[in-house]
Amino acid sequence: MDLQQKLKLIRRNTEEILTEDDLINLLKKDVPIKHYIGFEISGKIHLGTGLASMSKVKDFMDAGAEVSVFLADWHTWINDKLGGDREKIKQVAVNYFKEGMRASLKCLGGDPEKIKFILGTDLYHNNDEYWATVIEVSKNTTLSRMKRSITIMGRKEGGEVDFAKLIYPPMQVADVFFQGVNLAHAGMDQRKAHVIARDVALKMKICPLLNEKGSKIKPIAVHQHLILGLGKPPVWPVPKDQLQELWSTLKMSKSKPDTCVFIHDEPEEIKRKIKNAFCPEGEIELNPILDWTKHLIFSRDYSSLSITRPEKFGGDVKYDSYETLEKDFANKKLHPVDLKNAVAEELIKILEPAREHFAKPENRKMLEKLEEMMNK
Repeated sequence: MDLQQKLKLIRRNTEEILTEDDLINLLKKDVPIKHYIGFEISGKIHLGTGLASMSKVKDFMDAGAEVSVFLADWHTWINDKLGGDREKIKQVAVNYFKEGMRASLKCLGGDPEKIKFILGTDLYHNNDEYWATVIEVSKNTTLSRMKRSITIMGRKEGGEVDFAKLIYPPMQVADVFFQGVNLAHAGMDQRKAHVIARDVALKMKICPLLNEKGSKIKPIAVHQHLILGLGKPPVWPVPKDQLQELWSTLKMSKSKPDTCVFIHDEPEEIKRKIKNAFCPEGEIELNPILDWTKHLIFSRDYSSLSITRPEKFGGDVKYDSYETLEKDFANKKLHPVDLKNAVAEELIKILEPAREHFAKPENRKMLEKLEEMMNK
């Protein structure tokens, strides 16, 4: 695979690369890409994590990167998820969550054996150098910046929080340096942490990132698109000047189970959720069904979407490009009901490997145990 092919894979379905020049320089020198993406262990895996994130992981994998998934159990504890029970969080991480990410990659045609999983507890245990890295990151940034950065936890900027939550951002930054990661990957909601990592990179003395000549370098940050939840925005229509600001608040969230699809949802459940989704006729800017069509279906190689409908409504049609589909939807040549039906059927097919994976008794037990924890 040549440089342009690798670059195309890494660019695909991203919102931002900090910076593309740094990435091109890395690829030109044929330096091994050490990738990382981290996840809180906060509940069942939905399509934003399972398909959107893992499709990018597969892109990095196909581009020859050494990919790793960081199971952020300490960050989950700090952020009060799963009742703040450290032992439960750790058990979910190494059992259900790990298996869910492996199953997600299967859905995308990837090889789960090529993913390296790293548990936060294992990385931090008896590790003075890691904690020294946390302190050094903290010494090179400010308290006000840490306060502004709590949005990476899904917290509102300026909100009152316990002090532990201010330790979360420097820990996330230290994860990058301590693991020697030269390419950090996340959704746009994690941008603030990556910008801090780039800002402090040349000041680091403990665990700095070094190039082949031994000079300090900044980590490259690749930010993927955040897919929308299926619910209606609290304000509709959304003013144009508020669209970008509202997007991250409308992203798919497992805390609103009827507005997201989980990787192991049964076909009838997928159909029900999508049938009830917000999908205004002709609306292309803030439409979750179109968003899923573009970023979950047409993000893959050789993608297409077949619409089945009676002749009196235009008959069957097959779309081989998202752009053509979006144009027809905008011009009201494609009805929301027909689009919803097609998207539901396509996602049911894509998620078949995940349903099969969690139909196995040992994996089904992991899912049931998580559901029991969440219901307490």
